[in-house]
Amino acid sequence: MKKYIAVAAVALALAAGVGVYLGSGATAAPASTFVLLDGSKKSTNDLKGKVTLVNFWATSCVTCVAEMPKVIATYDKYKSKGYDTLAVAMSYDPPSYVVNFAETRKLPFKVAIDNTGSVAQAWGDVKLTPTTYLVNKKGEIVKRYVGEPDFAELHKLIEKLLAEA
Repeated sequence: MKKYIAVAAVALALAAGVGVYLGSGATAAPASTFVLLDGSKKSTNDLKGKVTLVNFWATSCVTCVAEMPKVIATYDKYKSKGYDTLAVAMSYDPPSYVVNFAETRKLPFKVAIDNTGSVAQAWGDVKLTPTTYLVNKKGEIVKRYVGEPDFAELHKLIEKLLAEA
């Protein structure tokens, strides 16, 4: 009997947690400084005013490499409408590999290297790649994807967010 009560208590706690998470809506993107490949820096505040896809990835991640053409196509489709993409390479990714990948694939958006792991830590202790966040114009995270997003669904959400004031 105690086992059933414990299981029920855990289930209720999880349901309550999910309810709080779903009911709270968007949360502010964590304060972070992104170091770009050219050495310049971009902060979370710089994301405001645009709908931005923040994609944590690695050159050694098969899914990341496979989804990158779709990430590029999404960027190309919406960039003129107030959409941006920021690809954040994980701390374990050798910088030379990241630079080579960005150059050979002609990545059209900004690429950052999280060499200390502090950005991944700030964004919810990201360990799995790809992990992708969609941030609205107010700088709030509205969606988190672990693994490759459903790009048709992602596009609908981007269009909805771009239409917001």
